[in-house]
Amino acid sequence: MPHPTSTEIAGRIEDLYGAPLADLEACAQDQPPGMLSALLGMHTDLALAERSIDFHREHLSRLLNPDRQIDRHEVSHLLDGARRLAEAVATRDAQTKSASAVLQSLTRTSAPAPSPPPVPAPPRPAPSAPRSR
Repeated sequence: MPHPTSTEIAGRIEDLYGAPLADLEACAQDQPPGMLSALLGMHTDLALAERSIDFHREHLSRLLNPDRQIDRHEVSHLLDGARRLAEAVATRDAQTKSASAVLQSLTRTSAPAPSPPPVPAPPRPAPSAPRSR
């Protein structure tokens, strides 16, 4: 099963909150930290991990070009690039799992229904007159 991308997560956040991501980010800056801030932070970290994966994959592809000779010095670069790629993949997987779980647990709510008018209390019986002897 393929992982949701940061674009798919962004779409789910937009659907949940009913506004574009840019508007939500601006709104979150004016509010105390909450669920929206957490979701936006997870999305940012996910997008960064995806860019890191692309960068390190490209870097390793250049180093492993069949026309290039790999010497001792480049082996350390290959190992470092592979380690960094693995870290980026692990970060992407963790952020995707967290964001997906949170988004799955939340639903968009409609405006609260107006509450019914209060029911008046039954009238109290009038006090009775004291009996005379």
